[in-house]
Amino acid sequence: MRKLKKQIKRPKRPWDKERIENEKRILKEYGLRRKREIWKAESILREYRRRARELAAKKDKEGEKILIEKLNKLGLLEKNAELDDVLSLSLENILDRRLQTIVFKKGLANSPRQARQFIVHGHIAVEKKRDLFPSHLIEKNKENKIDYYGTPPLKITKKSEK
Repeated sequence: MRKLKKQIKRPKRPWDKERIENEKRILKEYGLRRKREIWKAESILREYRRRARELAAKKDKEGEKILIEKLNKLGLLEKNAELDDVLSLSLENILDRRLQTIVFKKGLANSPRQARQFIVHGHIAVEKKRDLFPSHLIEKNKENKIDYYGTPPLKITKKSEK
């Protein structure tokens, strides 16, 4: 039986006021359910940065190319990015690639919370397949293939119509 390890790291200082206020702002802006989702995104970002630092130390051009291609495919970096660009990624870059955020920004939902609800209830499809995970990181080429699964759940007012 394999030993499971934790996916996230909790903050070292749990009662840091500045961090708590920042997390509250992010929770509200992106419509997240709990702070654990922020910590998971930070873990993803931390892992990409760690890999970039290792590749820079080893001066592995092939590894750099693979990492940059992967992040380009995810839509986090440009095609001609360098390793320093990986180190300059922020938490917001990761959160902007989540299915929940993209559904809201495309106008398929009125708020990030409603986007989350539509996804969890199975009303959103990626490439005509139901996706039930709001935290799913969407690749750049699949972004245009996000739509309702079947008929729209309700009449959504577009941002421009308000």
